[in-house]
Amino acid sequence: MAAAMASASGSALCFTDVSTSRALCFAPRRTITFGFVDKSLVNLDQRLRLSNLKTRASNATAVEKNGSAADSDKVPTPVVIIDQDSDPDATVVEVTFGDRLGALLDTMSALKNLGLNVVKANVYLDSSGKHNKFAITKADSGRKVEDPELLEAIRLTVINNLLEFHPESSSQLAMGAAFGVLPPTEPIDVDIATHISIEDDGPDRSLLFIETADRPGLLVELVKIISDISVAVESGEFDTEGLLAKVKFHVSYKNKALIKPLQQVLTNSMRYFLRRPSTDESSF
Repeated sequence: MAAAMASASGSALCFTDVSTSRALCFAPRRTITFGFVDKSLVNLDQRLRLSNLKTRASNATAVEKNGSAADSDKVPTPVVIIDQDSDPDATVVEVTFGDRLGALLDTMSALKNLGLNVVKANVYLDSSGKHNKFAITKADSGRKVEDPELLEAIRLTVINNLLEFHPESSSQLAMGAAFGVLPPTEPIDVDIATHISIEDDGPDRSLLFIETADRPGLLVELVKIISDISVAVESGEFDTEGLLAKVKFHVSYKNKALIKPLQQVLTNSMRYFLRRPSTDESSF
């Protein structure tokens, strides 16, 4: 049974799978940011780190013992939204898991450990459940988060806390396969799940829409692919909806909307990259 723990050391954040003793670590650096093009990107480090197996094991036991009660109600789809559009001064994070979430004080504490301040928090209810929203800024500058690696670390921190305090969510999350107590029963086919489209958003920028199977590190990888063909990511939104990632990026080329040939190049690059893991594995 796998277990995971988020730990921060300096600016690095690690997520560890105890069953394999492998960790996915993020060391945020301002190499590519939302707002300008920079082709350099420091690769994500991978290091070994132990985690709190006892806590996760007890959660797993509770799930198994209370399976009849927990399974009697359908597990809602967890949703984590990283929104760079709605607030000009802060990054907005929204978390939904039906009506099962509390005040998420542990999540806010974990975000502070990443060098972030939660400047605003509110909760609202609708037909889809209870929505917890945080407006966060960098503690050292008071500005919104622009570094894709730090944005991805925020996303994975929130998901890790979901797995920690709501282990039943692991069956609905891509990270549940490695770090959860209940892995997804039906993995998503990347080829079927991947959809990419681009449309104009005025004369100065375009809107890139991506829907694909989620995986750790995806946000960073997408921004790197876009920047590699000299397209700038100005802002956007990255939604984790269960096993799917749904992305909306405002992009431009030399401060102009993408022309049709460049749109095709970007679409082909994205499609090749997103489908490449399954292609590579089947070729061996």
